Amino acid sequence: MSSPLSSFEKVSQYSDIYVIFGVVMIIVMMILPLPPFMLDILLACNISLALLILLITMNVSEPLEISIFPSLLLITTLFRLALNISSTRLILLRGTAGQIILAFGNFVVGGNYVVGFVIFLILVVIQFIVITKGSERVAEVAARFTLDAMPGKQMSIDADLNAGLITEDEARTKRRNIEREADFYGSMDGASKFVKGDAIAGIIITLINIVGGLAVGMGQRGLPFDQAVSRYTLLTVGDGLVSQVPALLISTATGIIITRAASEGNLGSDLTQQLFSNGKVLSIAAVVMFAFGLTPGLPFFPFFILGAFAGTIVFFIRQAKRNMDELALTSQEHEEVEESRKAESMLSLLQVDQVELEIGYSLIPLVDTDQDGDMLDRITMIRRQCAIELGMVVPIIRIRDNLQLSPNGYIIKIKGIEVGEGELLMNQYLAMDSGGVSQQVNGTPTKEPAFGLDALWIDDSIREQAENAGYTVVDPPSVLATHLTEIVKSHAHELLGRQEVKNLLDGLKEEYSAVVTELVPDLLSIGEVQKVLQNLLREKIPIRNLLTILETLADTAPIAKDIDYLTEYVRESLARQISRMYLENNMLSVITLDQHWEETIASGIEQTERGVVISLDPRLLQSLFSAINQSLEKVAMPYPVILVSPGIRMALKRLTERSIPPLIVLSFNEIVPDIQVQAMGSVIWNHES
Repeated sequence: MSSPLSSFEKVSQYSDIYVIFGVVMIIVMMILPLPPFMLDILLACNISLALLILLITMNVSEPLEISIFPSLLLITTLFRLALNISSTRLILLRGTAGQIILAFGNFVVGGNYVVGFVIFLILVVIQFIVITKGSERVAEVAARFTLDAMPGKQMSIDADLNAGLITEDEARTKRRNIEREADFYGSMDGASKFVKGDAIAGIIITLINIVGGLAVGMGQRGLPFDQAVSRYTLLTVGDGLVSQVPALLISTATGIIITRAASEGNLGSDLTQQLFSNGKVLSIAAVVMFAFGLTPGLPFFPFFILGAFAGTIVFFIRQAKRNMDELALTSQEHEEVEESRKAESMLSLLQVDQVELEIGYSLIPLVDTDQDGDMLDRITMIRRQCAIELGMVVPIIRIRDNLQLSPNGYIIKIKGIEVGEGELLMNQYLAMDSGGVSQQVNGTPTKEPAFGLDALWIDDSIREQAENAGYTVVDPPSVLATHLTEIVKSHAHELLGRQEVKNLLDGLKEEYSAVVTELVPDLLSIGEVQKVLQNLLREKIPIRNLLTILETLADTAPIAKDIDYLTEYVRESLARQISRMYLENNMLSVITLDQHWEETIASGIEQTERGVVISLDPRLLQSLFSAINQSLEKVAMPYPVILVSPGIRMALKRLTERSIPPLIVLSFNEIVPDIQVQAMGSVIWNHES
């Protein structure tokens, strides 16, 4: 036995045929006469259909839910006109038009055709002047503004799509809805003319029926004037009322569907929420109603009942709001208790921020926008600057106040560990001696926190004097921003995790999918790529040229898996970038390493499971460090660069990165031919060592 749903699906398969048949039958009704019982059935269908359409329009959330309304308006208007023609034919031919028209003529207007004609005219005026005229104007304006707003809506969708807020399918759906909305309001602008024409046609048909009825009754049937007027006018008025009632319902539905543009729910919920949600306004209305009831000359009970009704609504609104607040509070407390019991809730306590800035309470104005603090904007610029210079996205920098710090102190943490600290004196300036000071100024001696330079805290009153004397003068926010920037740059390799590397690879994959797909994960894992990038950042080599780095790894990984060797190959592919980082006046100034030192270091390199290890006698190492420092002190170089053979570059950097951190170690393979190199000195071999 088939279910009702399956039966409905079978019937709906031929819905297009049913609609075509229905429209054809409407046309046939205008030509062929209908028996009275059939006319009664069709008139009842007309009233029911109009009521159904009105109820549907009151329960839609947006007009596009009933996008067929313009076509439906045309069909229902045609159906009513066909019924008018059929009823007119029966009235003039037989002097009767079925039970429904007779009932409207006798029961609805009490058998008084004058009263009926007056009611008919009132209905026509309401429909034609009030509802139809307003709906026509609203439809016209809505269509115009919808069409004017289409380009802006399309641009908004494109912007959301480019920003990644919506998918391509969602964008396509939104564009289609905009097109449908424009088509709908354009169609409603024209379809509203059907309602206007229907009202005019109703008046004309009624007048024609009265005149025609008198002519038929008196001229053909020989009825007296009063009897002909009574019979045919009563039937005509009944016919007009039967037609105008559903026409009025359809006109009302048209007005509702056109004016639903700014609503988000159905008409009932919107009316309830927007009219009866404000208890304060309803309380005032209740008091005014009671005042009207107590006014002499005005009826007491109607206003008293209305005031009591408004007061009752206010009581229930406040009671419901109180219950909702209590329920929300109870639910929130319950959720907090349940959340605190979950083991997962402890995970947030284990999270460590990548970069933290803790400040004393006197420095809070630096980050408080209400006190014109611009530190948050400076941090945004720091992250942007690091992204441009280093080629990586710096994690969010958390700022916290710490009452355990001195009021003017701050500390900078990387992964929860303190890596930098300093003190700032608010309302003062830091004056640094950059080497060209002509005269001393008074101030509080200190150290510049980022580079350790000698400096003074000076008052604003002598700021100009210090600048004229050759000092470099900066304000406290700039001191803090500079220190934070240097900390982030020097610890960039620690901030580059696997997830950050994956994000970089995903961003590059959109345009260069071939190299990323070839390299990861077939040749190298994300962790191995991360270690190569960390090696570069550890020596302050930007990874912004990620495409070249990945292509070099893809070429080299099949023949070498050691991370140190891969790093050296990548550095050689970045030779032009690296060598130009240390140019001064188009000249690369370097010191060189004695051949004996190179051979000694090369002999101490061992390849183990943990990578390259350098084994040298501690006394020999101390002699090497002393020789390098002596060579650097003898010459004036913009950058402390030492040039060595490719085989020992990594080893020498590992040996000196703790004892001589500023030392830049370059290999011959990292110098491009068009770079002019000037040897400023050499690290001499000491035989006694």
